[in-house]
Amino acid sequence: MLDRVAAVLRGRPIDLLINSAGTIGPERQSTLDMDFDGFRRALEVNTLAPLRVVQAFVPNLRAARDRAGIARIVTISSQMARMNYAKSDRIAYRASKAALNKVMQGLATDLASESITVRVVDPGWARTEMGGADATVEVADSAAGVYARAWETTMDLTGTFVDYRGTPVSW
Repeated sequence: MLDRVAAVLRGRPIDLLINSAGTIGPERQSTLDMDFDGFRRALEVNTLAPLRVVQAFVPNLRAARDRAGIARIVTISSQMARMNYAKSDRIAYRASKAALNKVMQGLATDLASESITVRVVDPGWARTEMGGADATVEVADSAAGVYARAWETTMDLTGTFVDYRGTPVSW
């Protein structure tokens, strides 16, 4: 499917690419009782798929950069992935998002010379199917914040991790 979409969009500029897919992972995801197939799936969805999407559309981002001087990649992550947040619940989710953060940090380094920015954004604990009814952030507020963070991204902000309000998040 990704290859078909990339083929349809071949040569067309993309100013902004947002990676927003994610999965919370398997029911059993403790360090002492892991569903390894579920963990593998979380890594595929949360870490590898966003990298594949970026790689598929780098030519389109380059085309936009040629036209406007800059192109942007924004990837949705989570504060739950911070290395200094020493909780172990939902470890497959946390680990896959931590790996995602590192991949995006690497992309920021690799694409900086091409004026393609990369930013990681935490959408907050939003009231989605994954976030649940107890979540504290309205979906509209989260989406508006992610959108604002995407368009404010400049080369000076490439490689940064912020929440939907723009507050820096430690890696």
